[in-house]
Amino acid sequence: MNDPNPQRVAELRALITEFLTKRRDEKLEKLTPEDPKRVELLQQFIPANWLGDAARRAGQIQAVTHSLKPVHPDAKGTNLYSPPNGLSAIELVGTHCLGDNFAGDVVGNAAALDVYKFLKLSLLGRSFLELACEANVDLAAVLNDDPAKASDWLIAFASLTDSRGHLTSHTLAKQLYWATGDDPHDNASYHLLSPLYASSLAHRVFEALQDDRFSEAAKAAREARKANTFDERPVREYPQLAIQQLGGTKPQNISQLNSERRGNNSLLASLPPVWRSSDLKPLLNTESMFSSFSRRPEVRASLKELLAFLKADPKRNQETRNTRAAMVNELIDAFLQFTAELHILEPGWSQTPQCHLSDAECRWLDPEGVAQTDTELQRPAPTDVAERISAAFANWLNGRLRDPLPLGDSEFLEWRNAMQAQIKADEREGAYAD
Repeated sequence: MNDPNPQRVAELRALITEFLTKRRDEKLEKLTPEDPKRVELLQQFIPANWLGDAARRAGQIQAVTHSLKPVHPDAKGTNLYSPPNGLSAIELVGTHCLGDNFAGDVVGNAAALDVYKFLKLSLLGRSFLELACEANVDLAAVLNDDPAKASDWLIAFASLTDSRGHLTSHTLAKQLYWATGDDPHDNASYHLLSPLYASSLAHRVFEALQDDRFSEAAKAAREARKANTFDERPVREYPQLAIQQLGGTKPQNISQLNSERRGNNSLLASLPPVWRSSDLKPLLNTESMFSSFSRRPEVRASLKELLAFLKADPKRNQETRNTRAAMVNELIDAFLQFTAELHILEPGWSQTPQCHLSDAECRWLDPEGVAQTDTELQRPAPTDVAERISAAFANWLNGRLRDPLPLGDSEFLEWRNAMQAQIKADEREGAYAD
């Protein structure tokens, strides 16, 4: 074993003295000069006394990177300390992305959190916890002059990263079956997972959001954007950000990092994008919605591809039918996307004198606006709107393909049925439910 480095020992001792002095003085400020507790407090913060007590209390807390209590505050089970540099690198964002500069968390008795604050002290980029885990001789020399006691205290501090007992879950913890095989009916084709809260990753996300939203540099960048001037820092926005409170009025009961965040845990919006276009306008002064639909580049491209395929007179077999159906489905998808975009418009646009669309098209593209008119006029709403729209789509597609192809009733029925089937599928998923 190497001998202690006197300079490192002195630097470590100075850090410990500063830490204990600050904590002691903060407590003394709350006491009157005559309070008898002052003598007890002064004795408590003598380095040898405090360090021995901290080593004893270290068993009441556990250093973690993945914790259970954020899943449910009353859950009791395994927490894990898995440093990012020991995790497998995958393409998805995870704790492994944090590298060596990550914030470790601690769970357990909130009254012993000061022990972890002590172990977070660092010298030359190395925390006391890291030094304890390595049985660092310099730190041992500072802890106690008795090598046996110093070794015991190092072991006690290093034990913060150890798992407590056997790996266990809890009735209040989340569990899920993860398919690992090809047969969903085979119980052996699943792993039972008990997901933990990635505390270190959540804290990094929180810090990034706080910096992007409230830092002086971020404020300056937003001011530059308002003034239309240049700023090197990009402006980052987080629309529909939600905050989940963990721990209620006692966030420290969840974990140390949760306490530092005051229980605030940011939830980024996990929503499909809503299409918004500056060119999106109501279909006014036109007799049919298919006039606008036909002008779309993707629709023109799909029509051109379908027409070329049919003009080539492919063999009449299942492969041909499948290819043709796939091309028609592209047009159906484009039509339903066209519909969804117009649903974003302010309801009621189809009820203005400038709108010349048929009743079915008005009801299809502006359902809320027409429903309001139905209520005002006390007229019943028809139940065959989807059928009429499907027939209109089939007529439109036949019309676009009929010259030069000889299309008739059989093709009309195929296009109509394909559209009706897709609309019903969307209705089952709630896309066009009333």
